[in-house]
Amino acid sequence: MQTIKAAVCRAFGEPLVIEDIQIAPPKSDEVEVTLDAVAICHSDISFAGGAWGGHLPAVYGHEAAGIITAVGDSAGEFQVGDPVVVTLIRACGSCPSCAGGKPTVCETPYDKVNGPLRTADGGPLEQAMACGAFAEKVVVSHRQIVKIPQSMPKDVASLLSCGVITGVGAAVNAAGLRPGQDVVVIGAGGVGLNAIQGARIAGARRIVAVDMTEEKLTIAKEFGATHGVLADQKAPWKAAYKALGGRGADAVLITVGAIPAYDQAPRYLGPGGKAVMIGMPHSGDMASYEPVVLAALGQGLIGSKMGDVVIQRDIPWMIDLYDQGRLKLDELISGRWTLSQINEAIEDTKTGSAKRNVIVFDRD
Repeated sequence: MQTIKAAVCRAFGEPLVIEDIQIAPPKSDEVEVTLDAVAICHSDISFAGGAWGGHLPAVYGHEAAGIITAVGDSAGEFQVGDPVVVTLIRACGSCPSCAGGKPTVCETPYDKVNGPLRTADGGPLEQAMACGAFAEKVVVSHRQIVKIPQSMPKDVASLLSCGVITGVGAAVNAAGLRPGQDVVVIGAGGVGLNAIQGARIAGARRIVAVDMTEEKLTIAKEFGATHGVLADQKAPWKAAYKALGGRGADAVLITVGAIPAYDQAPRYLGPGGKAVMIGMPHSGDMASYEPVVLAALGQGLIGSKMGDVVIQRDIPWMIDLYDQGRLKLDELISGRWTLSQINEAIEDTKTGSAKRNVIVFDRD
């Protein structure tokens, strides 16, 4: 066991505690990654706030990049020194979902409490989301990582581990957008901006961003939105209809976990359209809609976890798009923080003004 520093959640809703923890060496199919950067996702904040329960103490963080520093004897192509991104998609590769090309909903359970992490005194410590990346190192399955170019900055690369693949993947994979279709994206935060980018890359004709602030709508247009609608006006879907030429959207991408957004989403749809559920409300929250309308107009509601990506296929594709200047990543970073500043970074993220805050590790 090694001793490393991590930001530990010991009580839901309380600040994280920087402390020493223990991490086990990688098993046969695992790798150890020494991290350079980890971004803060709203899912981490929701977990730490107790929105979805879970074991405590726990280490959150799941949007990371770094260098492999140890490998198991069955870790595939990976070697010490490889730069990689680390995702939460711990897929077995052989269950019905994995075999069917849906590794994001792998059916093989993973015991996060009895994973590689222990408290300083040897007690149980949850490796949240099979990652536990608010720490100097992680030990994860080799199926959770993807190699990246040596020249790619790790803070930028870390965004590919969750926010980017979730948003772009929702547009391209889950919604299956085709050139010429019209899209509404509810929420212009980190995931929403990437859903907008995904719609643009897929060839959408009109992309309407819906958000609570003019500032975010302005930023959304920089990422590819053609129109912006303020969500707090009366019947915002009517303004979206006008922007879409008088009809509803072919797809509505819901990127926030707010129930009002889910309640309103079907109103933005045109005949045959689909609402893609991306943002994660708290457990127990309920949305409502009229099934008769969806049935009569041939509309649909579908869930999208992590953009339905296959990381070994989709992350290299997105890196190519970034290299070609077709996918914005640098522009997504709002601020860079140290591990000791993680609670400040979380509070800044909660304001809603940040696109993505990134924790950068100093290895000197």
